[in-house]
Amino acid sequence: MREQIMISELTTMRIGGPARYVVEIEQVEDLCWAYEFAEEQGLPVWVMGEGANTIGHDRGFNGVIILNKLRGIEIVAEDEKTMTLRGMAGENWDRFVEFTTVRGLSGIETLSKIPGTLGAAPVQNIGAYGRDASQVLESVEVFDTKTREITIIPKSKMNLSYRSSRFNKGEDVGRFVIVSVTMKLSKGQTLSAPFYASLQRYIDEHNVTDFSPQNIRQMVSTIRADKLPDPQFVASSGSFFKNIYLNKNEADEAEQKGIPLWRNEDGSGKINSGWLIEQCGLKGKQLFGFRVSEKAALVLINESATSYIELDKARTEIRQKVLEKFGYELQQEPVEVSE
Repeated sequence: MREQIMISELTTMRIGGPARYVVEIEQVEDLCWAYEFAEEQGLPVWVMGEGANTIGHDRGFNGVIILNKLRGIEIVAEDEKTMTLRGMAGENWDRFVEFTTVRGLSGIETLSKIPGTLGAAPVQNIGAYGRDASQVLESVEVFDTKTREITIIPKSKMNLSYRSSRFNKGEDVGRFVIVSVTMKLSKGQTLSAPFYASLQRYIDEHNVTDFSPQNIRQMVSTIRADKLPDPQFVASSGSFFKNIYLNKNEADEAEQKGIPLWRNEDGSGKINSGWLIEQCGLKGKQLFGFRVSEKAALVLINESATSYIELDKARTEIRQKVLEKFGYELQQEPVEVSE
């Protein structure tokens, strides 16, 4: 256990004041101890992985931050067409994707290079290029902070939707700590054209015909490396704003206004919020120590800011300009450490 650790040192956006206690969990049994300690001290608990989707406040956190360092991947079931894997929540997400694609498994290859841990996948229902974690999730093993017991929650009980789940929305927020994640993946190539717009453009430009899991992973990795900064070296939280999901009528109206969007089979659609930000003339713009990435306007890069106040000013200006021009309210994707 460490004391008075700056949250800026634990998160990739690199802002945030001191956390009173920080505990690294490498064994499941230590979770119960950490919560008992917090209860004895009368302190709140916040659970983090690699801090890629977390924002700290200047006041810090007068509580216990748990860093999930649980590691390990195992094959739990297999047949001719599928393989089911169980990975511990502290595993790096992209290493898990690599583990699957080198074995020729399909299902999460388009989610390559998303920063963070495996445990964040069901919490945020992470996704990219038209696919998300909900399509392969089977169940999660959790530590229930109310009962102090380990239990299994099946996908049907996770309330999964766009960047949302039972774990980050609703009455159970903060109740469960993800211990492990079980996913069922397909053997061999399962994805085919047409792909999500930016991936399809790359395929067309390079005349790609190999859609194996490994090759799709390589293409996605190349595209993301060109557009998105590596949070290990550049302070950011990846995509800072969520894309905008519309029902069929809303999508029809957006299309009539000339706003490009991705259509689903049921007629609903998704607007790339980065496009909206770019159309407001903000791409590459410097705002209160932050810069809107010139390569992907959804990304907010911390170049010189040291406070949450500066982030709030930059975020507010971006939101206001998009609202004034298009009438859409941008929602932040990273969560904020709170008591």
